[in-house]
This record gives sequence, structure tokens and C-alpha cells, in this order.
Amino acid sequence: MASDELPVRPAEAAVKAVVEGPNSLAAAFGRELSMASRSVHADDYINNHQAVAPPMHVSTTFRYNRDPEQLRPWDNLDPNAPYDSHVYSRDSAPNTTRFEALLTSVLGAPSLSYASGLAAFHAMIVFLNPKRVAIGGGYHGCHGILHIMKKLNGLEQLELEDDADLAKLEKGDVIHVETPLNPTGEARDLAYYRKIANEKGCYLTVDATFAPPPLMDPFKYDTDIVMHSATKYFGGHSDMLAGVLAIRPDRAEKWLPELKEERLHLGGVMGSLEGWLGVRSIRTLELRVKRQSESAQNLVDFLAEQKAAGDNNIIAQSVFKIQHASQQPEAKDENSWLRKQMPNGFGPVFSLWLESEEKAKRLPSKLQLFHHATSLGGVESLIEWRAMTDPKVDRRLLRVSIGVEGWGDLRDDLVQGLQKLKEEGY
Repeated sequence: MASDELPVRPAEAAVKAVVEGPNSLAAAFGRELSMASRSVHADDYINNHQAVAPPMHVSTTFRYNRDPEQLRPWDNLDPNAPYDSHVYSRDSAPNTTRFEALLTSVLGAPSLSYASGLAAFHAMIVFLNPKRVAIGGGYHGCHGILHIMKKLNGLEQLELEDDADLAKLEKGDVIHVETPLNPTGEARDLAYYRKIANEKGCYLTVDATFAPPPLMDPFKYDTDIVMHSATKYFGGHSDMLAGVLAIRPDRAEKWLPELKEERLHLGGVMGSLEGWLGVRSIRTLELRVKRQSESAQNLVDFLAEQKAAGDNNIIAQSVFKIQHASQQPEAKDENSWLRKQMPNGFGPVFSLWLESEEKAKRLPSKLQLFHHATSLGGVESLIEWRAMTDPKVDRRLLRVSIGVEGWGDLRDDLVQGLQKLKEEGY
């Protein structure tokens, strides 16, 4: 890599580009607009063309000013497009800049995009550079990153739910909480882990992929960095890979330019097509997530009621356990940490444990509306025999991601699928 690609840009310029623009919309109204309106209009300040639909730019590099007196390293300001000025797409590009503007608005904190959720997690760990990370179960890919970091620098991985391990934490270490948890959809108490982080002088980071806005706001708990696999709900159509880091606003002035500089060198940037797809998708984020979460809740309630009714129905005869945040004891208490943390719904993902591995392995092939595939968050409902991608999970577990179909149709699909298994002797 040529050395002339590496100078650090002024910190205030990086922050201004992602903070001041989105704030202009609230300034025009004298108040914060709804998430639904911001998802559609928070990037309007970037517009420099009469087209209503943002165009897709594929260029990797951008012309410098023709006036030699205006040439400044890593400062290629176009006066006709002050918020859409770029040098090289590994640093910034039109589509990803627009996507980050929308993310900054809906997440309520300055946000950077990455090539994938794991690219974002890797960038976060590299940036914070802890000696120890306390992490629980959750997505196995994050554990894989920590395993690589251990090979490189001896990073110690601690168990999040082990008091003896938490006692080993020191100042500058990381407490990483995934909530709701992959693959079960169960939630963890962020206030509890914030308290421990304060006592130990640790950073609190949260993977909120399973509870995107408007379901949960981890910054209410002074989370230092919130990450999302944007492949899931921000993308929402199973057609793009992306990751996001959102930085606590009072840390953004220092952290944002440093993270952006490190992203330039690590190279984990989104492609232009993915940035364009992300902009398209985030317009309907609230619509999709609310419907998906409500449908998941209806389906979980139905399954739980059937299971509790006795052995005279196919659900009770087939389902061993249902896991979802709504099934945690705290969900019934309106004053509990869970109800305060997730006031707008418990998320569109849950897990079903069937009575045997064979049933879990075979049920997806009996369904018509659920695709048997990994991932989650798309408009189509997915079901995965989770052992296909996570070797450590119980082989009776099915992860269910609810899409935007009618929940009653999904209910009937699960019932007929289980009935077919019974008829075949499983």
C-alpha cells in the first residue's frame, strides 16, 4: 500500500460529515421527527440532484479539484456537494455515506458501516484493544474473531455469566453483551452489565442485531459502542452483507475519526451496491420490524398456549421447549428490566426445541412458507436446523426468523408440517 494513501484527516471534518447533516432535519422543525419520517428523509441533506430515488454510484475513485491552489490531502470538497465529496471508496463513497446518514439518525448516534457484521465486530475489538473480553453464548462468529485475536495478541476470553470470570476484568477490558441472544431470542439485562462495567472501568459493547430500532435503544444504558449485523434487519431483504458500529455520542468526536481511519487500513468497507441496497431497505425498517415482531409474538403465544394445553394437540406432542424474550419470567412484569429495555416488542426471532433431533432435522422440509436457510431479518420467514451452521448448538433446536407474511398462514404452515412428520412416524 502506498504511503501517500495513509494521512490522518482532521477529526472535526469526519464528525461534521455524519453529525451535522442529519441534525438539520430536526432543526427545520424545531423538534425530533418520528423514526418513520427520518428513515425516509434523514439523508435529504446529501441531495445534489433532482432525482427522487438516490442513484447508485459505482466509481471507486473521484477527481480532485482542477485548481492546484485548492488541493489539500484527503480534503476533496466539492462546493456543489459539500456532504457528498469523496477521494477513494475505501474511505467513503456516495452510497455508503447516505446509508451512514440514515443509520446515524435511526440509531441516535454517529454510525459507520462495514462489509459485514463480523467486519464491524473485528474493527471494534481492534479499536478498543482490550486484554480481556467477557462474552456469553450468542453468535459463534464473534467467538471466532476472538479466537483469532487470541492467536495474534493473547486476548483472553471470559464467560459473561460467570461471576468468577467477571471478577478478572480490569480497566480497559470489554464486556460484550448480545441481546437478544442468537439463536434463542432471549434478552439480557443491560443495566446490570452497565453497572459492572462502571465498577471495573470496562467498555460496554452491545450486539443489538436481534432488536433493531424501534425495539431497543442500548444507548439508554450508556453503551459505548452498539453493533449490528446490518445484513439482517437494516438490509431486510436477504440480498446484502453489511455491519454497523454506532458510537456513544459523547465519545464520537474522538472515536469516530479514529475508527474511520482504522477502517481505511483494515479495508472492511461496504461495496457501493450494498450501500445503495441499504438505503433502499432502511426506508421501510420500522414498518417491517414492527410487523415482524408482532407476528412473532402472535406465533409464540399460540405455540405456548398449545404446549400448555396438554398432549392432545400436535404442538404439545412435538415441541419440547420455546425460547423467546417474551417467554422469560420478567416479560410478565411491566416494571421489570426487560419491559423497560424492550418496550416496543420482543423481537422477530425465537427458537423451537423439538422432541428429537430427527424431528428438528426433518421439519423444515415439510414447510411451504418458511425457507430452510441460515440468516434472519428478511421479509421472508426462515427456519434453520441450527446444527447446519453452529456445531455447538443442541441438535434439537430450530431457529425461526419471522418475515412479513400473515402470521396465521405461518401458524398453519408449522401445524401442517408437524402433522406430516407425525404421519410419517416421527
